[in-house]
Amino acid sequence: MSMIKQLTTKGVFLAGTALQSLKKSTTNRLMNTMLAALATVALSSVAHAGGHSAYKGPDLSGQTVTIAGPWLTADEESFEAVTAAFEKATGAKIEYAGSDSFEQQIVIDIKAGSPPNLAAFPQPGLAANMAAIDGLVPLGDDTAAWVRDNYAAGQSWVDLGTYADKSGKDQFYGFFYNVNVKSLVWYVPENFEAGGYEIPKTMEDLIALSDQIVKDGGTPWCIGLGSGDATGWPATDWVEDIMLRTQTPDVYDGWVANSIKFNDPRVINAIETFGQFAKNNDYVEGGTRAVGATDFRDSPQGLFSVPPKCYMHRQASFIPAFFPEGVQVGTDADFFYFPPFASKASQLGNPVLGGGTLLAMTKDSPATREFIRFLQHPMSHEIWMARAGFLTPHKGVNLDKYSSEILRKQGEILLNATTFRFDGSDLMPGAIGAGSFWSQMVFYVSGASAQKVADNIQNSWDSIK
Repeated sequence: MSMIKQLTTKGVFLAGTALQSLKKSTTNRLMNTMLAALATVALSSVAHAGGHSAYKGPDLSGQTVTIAGPWLTADEESFEAVTAAFEKATGAKIEYAGSDSFEQQIVIDIKAGSPPNLAAFPQPGLAANMAAIDGLVPLGDDTAAWVRDNYAAGQSWVDLGTYADKSGKDQFYGFFYNVNVKSLVWYVPENFEAGGYEIPKTMEDLIALSDQIVKDGGTPWCIGLGSGDATGWPATDWVEDIMLRTQTPDVYDGWVANSIKFNDPRVINAIETFGQFAKNNDYVEGGTRAVGATDFRDSPQGLFSVPPKCYMHRQASFIPAFFPEGVQVGTDADFFYFPPFASKASQLGNPVLGGGTLLAMTKDSPATREFIRFLQHPMSHEIWMARAGFLTPHKGVNLDKYSSEILRKQGEILLNATTFRFDGSDLMPGAIGAGSFWSQMVFYVSGASAQKVADNIQNSWDSIK
């Protein structure tokens, strides 16, 4: 059974509640905005040729490829710069239509029998549902093999793009193009330098650093779970990242699909590991009681106080949008990879939590197949890399093409990844991923045990089966 097949039931898009869609769309929008903004931090080095020849496609004059997706404004302009290179090389015409209601419209178009050639899905769940009604065209084993060999953590991307068709057969449908990273810890370099602190390379080092900061009279962490009706979601990202650092990918996938129960000891361990940080009064600015009450947008402010109220903040790439005005990312604030456990490194490597957009074929044609081949060429990634708002796991790209050092560093994290997985709560049923998981994590930091909240979440999952 494919990983994504486990995450869908009877053709229902599991991330479908209004709150879950709000969280996903808001964070995706913020990530895209911040990736674009970070491009203003110019690279000091001069970009040079990537060591590969330019893409040269066949003559496709007179053929048109239609593409629908969620990319708008700056993202749309960047994607059109990519498609312009394909048009110039082949003579084909690309017609892209971006929409903020893409996820609703693509279902209508596929069911009506009038889809575009390609659809850019913002995450795998909806693509899997369309595959289940034979609304997608398989990309084939050769394309899957290419992804496996040429993307860092290649098997992860194959897994994330493989869904069951109407007959139940697993096929490769999704080619990921433009992704984002959540496994980041933000800090102020000046504060680290003043304290004599080094960037931790392992989770054991991160915990030791936290202890040292406490011994030195400081507070290591700012953590805030507040988010209005979506309060609690930042804790789910912590738990997901910890699951990837303590368990194998198949256990993570089983947990997300609930074939491994939420109150399994392995999941409880991940929650308790989060508690080592969030439920330690010495570790958290304002103490444990502040964690559930502090809005996630306000949470990183303590990094920039004088003296600092905290030294580290774990959050995705969008969080600089909420840094104080005038903070220069890359100088006044920076990030490091949320590290793995040294004790698990030989088994689990360097896992990364994030998201991304996948292109799936909804109507076959020779020019459409060639466009997928074009996306395998480094040039199709480097064009957007140079314009910002883009990260790629493609091992063949020239990292100097990234438009800022900050984006380059995130790109390096992707290239060093041994496993990549999507935000688990976004793939769970809405009543769980945007319901009991959120609320019970607030209950947990308020004093409940990991066992209690895990039992409550599992009971809520059982109630919707």
